Parts: sequence; structure tokens; C-alpha cells
Amino acid sequence: MPKKGLVVGLDIGTTKVCAVAGEVEDDGEVHIVGVGTSPSSGLRKGVVVDLEATVRAIEAAVERAERMAGQPLTSAFVSVSGEHITSASSRGVVAVARGDHEIEPADVARVIEAARMNALPPSDRELIHLLPRDFVVDGHEGVRNPVGMYGARLEVEAVIVTGLATMLANLVKCVQEAGLEVEEVVLEPLASAEAVLTPAERDLGAVVADIGGGTTSLAVFVGGALAYTAILPVGGHHLTSDIAVGLRTPFEEAEKLKVRAGAATPQMTAEGELIEVFNIGDRQPRILPRRFLAEIIEPRLAEMLGMVRAQLRRSGYGHLVPAGVVLTGGTALLQGLAPYASEQLELPARTGVPEGVTGVTDAVRSPAASAGVGLVLYGSRDRSGLRALRHGNGARGAMARVRGWVRTVLQGA
Repeated sequence: MPKKGLVVGLDIGTTKVCAVAGEVEDDGEVHIVGVGTSPSSGLRKGVVVDLEATVRAIEAAVERAERMAGQPLTSAFVSVSGEHITSASSRGVVAVARGDHEIEPADVARVIEAARMNALPPSDRELIHLLPRDFVVDGHEGVRNPVGMYGARLEVEAVIVTGLATMLANLVKCVQEAGLEVEEVVLEPLASAEAVLTPAERDLGAVVADIGGGTTSLAVFVGGALAYTAILPVGGHHLTSDIAVGLRTPFEEAEKLKVRAGAATPQMTAEGELIEVFNIGDRQPRILPRRFLAEIIEPRLAEMLGMVRAQLRRSGYGHLVPAGVVLTGGTALLQGLAPYASEQLELPARTGVPEGVTGVTDAVRSPAASAGVGLVLYGSRDRSGLRALRHGNGARGAMARVRGWVRTVLQGA
């Protein structure tokens, strides 16, 4: 049987599936005990397009994590991305129930429910997260935890994150057919932020940009809480595709070139550096300056970062993130990306790798593992009850309906 306190994160991406297992100690410390990855071909831009391929990739990643952990994995916190994910603000207001006006957890639950009711999604969408940003007690803003305070009127400003019900159900179905139960579906950049953002960055204001294969997921944090999120339909695959076309080389070879010799700008390559490029169908490589590769990459990067800049401007929070941008995801490994992003976005930028865990950290010390590790950290807080006030109860109930629907479909099949 799984050990008590075992939490599993399952990051299902466009290019790979990553399963991370961590044991949660009594003091809350997370000890990574198993990691498994597998190539993925069943998703496009974060959305399942091939159920069987996705199930196989999940099974392979989980099997590798189980071998390392030495125990079976039975349930997981699962990341979700894709253009169908949207966020909106909502406000809830209630009168404090107790006669002495001392605010209790039940009052917080009621005000969060009021915020949820004020932003009920259409019937074709499901609630993923309801994230309180700020509580207001009798007109006084900036309250992080109102429990125990005195007040007659309690308000909350919350962020509502929703997704298309069918897309979420397809994702849940893949995980269940791979033999795992879904504990909770978690927004990908929210999970990544758990692993790469420091508390100081959250409080000051920062952006997490998780650049995956098919999408770039943004999460804006202001005053310690999530304020805005967006999913852009561009990622590392677009860079690889440009390289394949520009150098007339197979896609697999283009991916290797990007990883091995790619750079954000031509200025980051040294004079005289050469690369080998194989033509389609040829066995003899061409020898080209490495600079050519960077000249193909830079325009697409500029376009991607321009979309990020436009999204930050649209959010209204672009001037409230002095801590800058934390770049993570597999594409964040590209040489020189952080300084180039800082220049393009006119904000500080750094590459984020998972922090705050022990165990087999060598296996997860990479931006590509941020979401997987973040899911484990997110789950560890869920198990300990530390996330109750931050996230409320709406998201879990909404996803329970999705899981129930999928179970009914599977049982009837």
C-alpha cells in the first residue's frame, strides 16, 4: 500500500508527461521519492486530441516513477492548460452571522460561496479554482485571514478560473484509464508557481511564464495572491517548427538542434561556432554557423514575448509586478532567454527551477520539472489543510462533478 503522506503530481504536456511522487513529512517538508517522464504526442496546445496516446504516455511516466519510488501510485494532482482556460474576477459580500461579530471559518466559507454564485460559469464550463485575493472587513481592505477578527460585514475579492467541461473530462478520463484517480485538477502556472516563486516575489508582484511545448501559461501574482491568468497558444514547438523549415531538416533533428545549440539571439553565439545539420533524406550533414540557428529562433521568440507583453497590458497588472518574470517550463532552458525576455518585457527576468523539496532533487532540478514538483507541493498543502482559506471549497466540488460524470461514462462503456 502507498505510504501515508504520499502525494503525486502528474504534469500532462504537449511534448512530455512528467510524474513526480513526494512523501510529506509531519512538519510539512516534501521529500521527492520518484520521478518518471515519457514523450507525449496525444495533446495539441494543452488539449487532448488522442486519448490512447495520452493514456500510454501517462502509464509509461507513472511506471517509471513507481519503480524509483518502490511503491504503487494510485492518485494524482493533475495539471491543466490550454486556450479554453479563462479567468475572471468576482466579489462576494455577507453579514457576519455571530451576534458578537467574531468572524468564523463558516463566515469565510459563506462569503467565498457568495463570490462563486456571483460568477457561475455557463453550463458548458466547469470551475477549476476559486482563489480569494483579498478580504475586506467593514470596509478595511488587505485582510489576508479574517478568522478571529471582529466585524459586521465581510467581503472577498476572488479570481475564478474555469475551463470547458468536455476538455476537462477528456483529461480526467485519460488519467483514470491509466489507473489513477484524480485528486484535483490544477492550473499549470499555479502549480509551477508553487515550485519556483519565493514568498517575497509573490508579495511584491511577479509573473510566472511556464513555456511548454504547445502553450505559454501565465500567472500574475499581486500582493501574495493570484490576480490574473492566461494561456497563450505558442510554445517551444513553434521554435522547433521554424528551425525545421528554415534549415530544411526533420522535426526531430530540429528539436535536438534547439536543445543542444539554440540561443535566444545571434549575439549570444561566438564567432566561428559551427553546427551539423542533416537534410531530410541525407546522411551527410551540412556544416553551418551556429548564428544561423539563432537568427531563426529570435523572431519567433520576439513574437512570443510580444504576446506576453500584450497580455500583461490587457490584464491591468503589468505595472504591479516589480519582482519581474520567472521563466519556467522546458523552453526556459534556451540559452540567453532570461536576459532577452528582460529586454523585451522591460522587467527583471530569471529562470525558475523547483525549490523547497528534498530527496532525489537531481532528477527535478530543471525548469521542465517545475509543474510536476509544484503539483506535489500544492497537494501537500491540500493534505495539511493549509490551502483552505486560499482556495475555498468550490473548485473541489466542481471537479467532483466532472469526475463523477467520467466515472458514469466509463462504467457504462
